[in-house]
Amino acid sequence: MQKYSSLYVFFAASLWGVDAIILRPALYSLPVPLVVFIESSVVALLLTPILIKNFDSLKQLQLKDWIAFGGVALFGGTIGTMSITKALFYVNFVNLSIVVLIQKLQPIFALILASFILKEKLPRIFFLWALIAIIGAYLLTFGSKLPNLETGDKTIYAALFALLAAFSFGFSTVLSKRALRNVTFTVGATLRFSFSAIIMLFISTITNELSAISDVSTEQVIVFGIIAFTSGGFAIFLYYYGLKRIPASVATIAELAFPFTAILLEYLIRGNIMDSIQWLGAFILIISIIRVTRLNVN
Repeated sequence: MQKYSSLYVFFAASLWGVDAIILRPALYSLPVPLVVFIESSVVALLLTPILIKNFDSLKQLQLKDWIAFGGVALFGGTIGTMSITKALFYVNFVNLSIVVLIQKLQPIFALILASFILKEKLPRIFFLWALIAIIGAYLLTFGSKLPNLETGDKTIYAALFALLAAFSFGFSTVLSKRALRNVTFTVGATLRFSFSAIIMLFISTITNELSAISDVSTEQVIVFGIIAFTSGGFAIFLYYYGLKRIPASVATIAELAFPFTAILLEYLIRGNIMDSIQWLGAFILIISIIRVTRLNVN
């Protein structure tokens, strides 16, 4: 059912929040293209048996299907992932406010793109709950204070990369819905990482940052392994399983679990205590997501 499938997307996005706050900071010393190349390649290698097992079914895919998967890998697996990683690196994982704020724009991009590309017909009440969800996420992030832009000269760059990530992930959500039409969610996840690894190999090579692989420490190898089995491959499996059963416009609201989890972990791990307004924002966000998942979107 649609409302239960949305929970898979919600949980996957929560794992991405864990990635941003707990795991990815350990990779700060490495070049961004190398980080994305390694994490994509590790998952792609782990999922190779799935690709081999379903090789015959791949022959049935049409050109449009391959283009869709290429777009998912390009926007979600490479541009989006590199952009959000770069944005977090720019603020040194200390002040996430501006990055998280810009990331809230992802639903807006996805809703617009879904209406044009997938021809999804949304009831008017959907836009109301979507707006309420974004307001709740904003309150959760900033509480009663205004966004803090005092992170140095790199703040504007972090904002621009976060904006690019919001667009890319929103576009990837829509393209993923199209790409999953003729394949299982397991095959879809495998193709996504395989294409991403190939693209990132090319980017890392031409930027001459592939040579920095010798700088990867033992601790970072362990982190890459954890990412592969949690916020990487496992999260994408959950995400695609849910996305295949719900409209892209519903999925993009459920993905607001990412900033919710990130801010919650900031409180639990770093002691950034949320005020009453932030708790109100958390409540509004959760209620909005629940309401959206119950809507009948055709």
